[in-house]
Parts: sequence; structure tokens; C-alpha cells
Amino acid sequence: MKELIFEITQEPDGGYTAEALGESIFTQGDTWEDLRSNVREAVEAFYFDSPKPASIRLHLVRDEMLAVG
Repeated sequence: MKELIFEITQEPDGGYTAEALGESIFTQGDTWEDLRSNVREAVEAFYFDSPKPASIRLHLVRDEMLAVG
């Protein structure tokens, strides 16, 4: 696997959740730095006995509603 992509969502409480696309890997972090560390740890654990991806992409999804009027 060349690249593993995580969809990152910022939670209302300010933390972040991460879900890998195409794999059953989920993690979270209170800060962006915590999340990055936890993603690396989760990937290492998931691929402990198989080849790891060459890179990890963190894709932040932001959902924002604007009032019109």
C-alpha cells in the first residue's frame, strides 16, 4: 500500500476523530498533535505483521453552516 488516507473530523468539544478509508482503523486526539501521534500508533498496531503504507494522509473535513439573510 502506497498511501493510507484518514478522514479527520473536528468534534464539537474541540477534539478530533480519525477514520481510515478502506481499513478498520479509528482513533482520536484532544489536540492536532495528539491525533497525529495516535494515528501513527494505530497504523503501527494495525500493520504489526504486514507491510505498512509508505505514507499517511490526514484529510480534515470541516462542516460549517452559514446563516443567510
